[in-house]
Amino acid sequence: MESSVKPAVIGILALFICVHLAMADVGILPRCSWAGLYNFGDSNSDTGGISAAFTPVSSPYGMTFFKKPAGRLSDGRLVLDFLAEYIGLPYVSAYLDTINTDYRHGANFATGGSTIRRQNETIFKGGISPFSLDIQTVQFTQFKARIIDLWSSGHPAADKSQLQRPGDFSKALFTIDIGQNDLSVGFRTLSKQQLRAAIPDIINEFATSLQHLYEQGARSFWVHNTGPVGCLPVSTSNVRNPEPGYLDRYGCIRYQNDMAMEFNRQLKARVIKLRSELTEAAITYVDIYTAKYKLISSTKEYGFYEPLKVCCGHLEKNVRIFCGTTGIMNGTTVHGDACANPPVYVIWDGVHMTEAANRWVANQILNGSLSDPPIPATHACYKHL
Repeated sequence: MESSVKPAVIGILALFICVHLAMADVGILPRCSWAGLYNFGDSNSDTGGISAAFTPVSSPYGMTFFKKPAGRLSDGRLVLDFLAEYIGLPYVSAYLDTINTDYRHGANFATGGSTIRRQNETIFKGGISPFSLDIQTVQFTQFKARIIDLWSSGHPAADKSQLQRPGDFSKALFTIDIGQNDLSVGFRTLSKQQLRAAIPDIINEFATSLQHLYEQGARSFWVHNTGPVGCLPVSTSNVRNPEPGYLDRYGCIRYQNDMAMEFNRQLKARVIKLRSELTEAAITYVDIYTAKYKLISSTKEYGFYEPLKVCCGHLEKNVRIFCGTTGIMNGTTVHGDACANPPVYVIWDGVHMTEAANRWVANQILNGSLSDPPIPATHACYKHL
């Protein structure tokens, strides 16, 4: 017994010491001078892309902070918005929203419904965006090339006042938050075995896109893993008479969360490999799964309401009226309005978190306590700590 305990204790102590030393190093290093923020992802970080490309997000979205729809699938700010605040940059504008848009401090290529792998679906059929991660990186390449061309052309009519300076691309933070929809599509279209077998290819596609950004000059990456998709009310509200063990103790679909954790395991392993391949890159892996599941599993402890109840719309057995839409409930026409007190809800519309929950999650991850290496977003430009 003693011989088996000692190595475990030594391992825990070694991990504690490594984390402590890394955080101590951060304390003596200056904050990164971020020149911009470039984001790639899905609806968890979309600040207006899918609204610009298709039907705009409508009321009551945006009601809490912006007081109107602001392209975000929440009642207010997203984790990405809190990240921008934390590192001292303005909220990042959607690349596809070209009306009076400020690109001096970056751009957001994320769109709601995006996946890592291209899907054989349309946004009108399955809600899947045509702007998969590889397309988003191509858009960035075009964006960068056109900006460089404008700055170098010397044409007096070219308005560069709203554009990033060419030399600042390598000084920006590149954030990636995507993968949830690849799993969601898999849950609908693949068996458990087929989806598990597909994960390595999804991770390869992710790595290819990150390498492409590196080749375009990106050097600092902040990579989110995927959250506990099995806890989303859009899925849990469909469960009827589950077999023992199908749901976990908090009402989440166990196998879906297991698949998310397997995706995250392979993503982290690939990030570690990419660090050795992309020798000038600083790549921070952020465990957003742990942050979100912590909130869902201890909701009332942190001042929130039941985690699987939605604030906007009605997602219950035999009733699916989504936020901002109209449907029939108990023979009566009902509108999917917002609840009276969004800050006490974790989930906004069945898929996305409220601003209050996004703020809570941001507070868990931005200081580096759930990151590998354990560094805050303010210091994510440092490769070796």
